[in-house]
Amino acid sequence: MLMTDFFTMQPGETAAPLPPGPVLCTGTEAMRRIHRFFLWAYSEAPGLVRSAAPGDTARAAYVGEVLGNFDKVLHIHHEGEDLLMYPQLKERAPACALHVGQMLEQHRQVTQRLQAIEPVRLRWMQTADEESGAELAARYEDLSGVLNVHLRREVTEMMPVADRVMTEKEAAAVGQHGIQELDKKFLVGYLGMVLATNPREDQVELFKEIPAPVRLAYKLVGRRMYRKQYAALFPGRPIPPTL
Repeated sequence: MLMTDFFTMQPGETAAPLPPGPVLCTGTEAMRRIHRFFLWAYSEAPGLVRSAAPGDTARAAYVGEVLGNFDKVLHIHHEGEDLLMYPQLKERAPACALHVGQMLEQHRQVTQRLQAIEPVRLRWMQTADEESGAELAARYEDLSGVLNVHLRREVTEMMPVADRVMTEKEAAAVGQHGIQELDKKFLVGYLGMVLATNPREDQVELFKEIPAPVRLAYKLVGRRMYRKQYAALFPGRPIPPTL
């Protein structure tokens, strides 16, 4: 489950020009942590759809709910960046306007795909028919391809700029947007999967960002929920360790 760190610039990609001045925050590291989860989730999504046999509505309903939750977290993550990061970068690092525009366009492409996925996912959850399943798996493969480019480029091209023009408090607010928008019970149930996609030292840092009541609930019931959910999604696979 642990993602290899693929945040390396590819040939032909260029970083946005760095503004002068010191590094003010550690937004890059926080962004890598959540991006590892999305890379893992959407690499698995097509296979999860295909794991439900035609007509197996119970499996389709379960998998479809999990995938819908992944989609919700991704949408809220991008919403937080659109509200609390990109306007600031555009204003404070005007030389990066081209890169900001490219990132926002990629967000638009992701939103467009999520909107197209939802009705197919809901239909498949009800019917588990072969045609809907094939379409849903193909749509998730397409979305995964877009994310594999966007999530890498955002970290390699934009986050070094964010580290220089945003304060630690502002950078933290981008991540906190998602935490505040999501139901705490939901966070407890999904925190294990987010943690398990990161190296141990990053799990420790990520855990610190979570509200104390959620951390406590995770220790009491969330870790068990994560293990049960992972086993249901991927029968027979070893369950990746987490905090």
